[in-house]
Amino acid sequence: MKLLVFVLNKEELLEEVLAAYLEAGIPGATILDSEGMGRFLTYEVPLFADFKEFMKGNKPYNKTIFSVIQNEKSIPRLEKLLDKVCGGLDEPGTGILFTLPLDYARGLVPADTED
Repeated sequence: MKLLVFVLNKEELLEEVLAAYLEAGIPGATILDSEGMGRFLTYEVPLFADFKEFMKGNKPYNKTIFSVIQNEKSIPRLEKLLDKVCGGLDEPGTGILFTLPLDYARGLVPADTED
């Protein structure tokens, strides 16, 4: 089992991203509003106010999506779909995708199918 975390920098793509999750066989996720450290330091900490010019053009907020993955085969499928939706995760400003090992989870909806 894995905890899949995706930080989506382009909030306007959220619906398409969630459709990609479903297409990849990932039926559930938790979505949180989030912001990057650079944005916080620039706008909330006066000491770093000079960075505002540097941050111009960056999206101020993003969405962080958490999902417990029982079938790890769905991760590469999701990665390919997210590349299509977001324009390539290797491009700056699109998002960050990573997994963490998960050794216990309770309350999960059983997966419909196992590939």
